[in-house]
Amino acid sequence: MREAVNLDAIDRRIIDGLQGDFSICERPYQVAAERLGISEEELLQRLDRLLETRVLTRFGPMMQIERVGGSFVLAAIAVPEADYERVAGQVNALPQVAHNYRREHLLNMWFVLATETPAGIGEAIARIELDTGLQVHAFPKEREYFVEMKLAAR
Repeated sequence: MREAVNLDAIDRRIIDGLQGDFSICERPYQVAAERLGISEEELLQRLDRLLETRVLTRFGPMMQIERVGGSFVLAAIAVPEADYERVAGQVNALPQVAHNYRREHLLNMWFVLATETPAGIGEAIARIELDTGLQVHAFPKEREYFVEMKLAAR
């Protein structure tokens, strides 16, 4: 279980204010910091802390990876409960793993694999199967939908 992290008003403004509309320019963090009423240095330090404490698990652009030659797939594994933490550590250690979710289902570990090339998906799946000894079930995208989801910092 993770230790609770206290967020102050500036942390909340950062989380709420950087979900979309991030400037594409020479100094995007400076532009964002000015909008938030803080310095660029403070914004970068706070983002580092929010990532380090896992308040944020990722900060970066969302893109259609196929348009730049890459690939991604939703994948799942049936993990024995006694091995769950070990397998989660092995799966999460791969840089190709973007998200990992626990589910109450036979396939109880779901994650997204994102790779620079379509062949990278098969390589990542093979690596996970070799490391864990478990079969990875891949669910490629059939259709694409745009769902904008913004979460409020509380």
